[in-house]
Amino acid sequence: MAIGFGAGSHGDPLIRSPHMWNKISELARLGWRNDRAAQLVEFAVALPLLALFVVGIFDFSNAFTLKQKFTNIARDAARVAAADPANDLYSPSATAPIPLSVMDAFRDVDSYLFLNRINDCGIVASGSPVGMTWTFTGTGNGCPPPGLTIIINRGYYFSAAAASQPASNCSTPQLGGAQTVIIGTCVSIQYVYQWRFGGVANILGASTVLPTTITAAAVAMNEN
Repeated sequence: MAIGFGAGSHGDPLIRSPHMWNKISELARLGWRNDRAAQLVEFAVALPLLALFVVGIFDFSNAFTLKQKFTNIARDAARVAAADPANDLYSPSATAPIPLSVMDAFRDVDSYLFLNRINDCGIVASGSPVGMTWTFTGTGNGCPPPGLTIIINRGYYFSAAAASQPASNCSTPQLGGAQTVIIGTCVSIQYVYQWRFGGVANILGASTVLPTTITAAAVAMNEN
């Protein structure tokens, strides 16, 4: 005996067979499953991009924060050295001890790294100056190359009209013609930074070129 489901305009059943009703119900269930499968596919496609965005946000914000910290400590170290007397800078050489003003700037940077729990790469104040510039490098304590580099130029001079930031290696800019110059102290910090963003981008098939170090430099006018 046929059983009707629903009714037409004249009262006739629209679906007379229970078997037909079961087929329709099965098709509805299959359609719902297909929607779930489509959602899973969409999620699988979007997940790598979401991971890339999240890693990028954290990675670049961390790099920016470190850049700000290093800029502040480079500025403080330059002021500390610039406030010291300059009589310890006469005839610097490999055999002469490192001037006190240079050591003050070095210790200022190293102490800041220690207090903020930033690996100082086992850096020590040793090495020969080039002119009035001392360069200290450390790659210990598990720091990957190039590690940490601190450059202190006690004879950095620049035009009084200059408004640009110092070079990352504290090299004295080329000055031409008659200009009024200011002699100061330049401190540069170059710290290795391991990016996670590049690794995630490479997994997705994209190539990235990111700097290997975070660099900050600052200058203070010598007061003595």
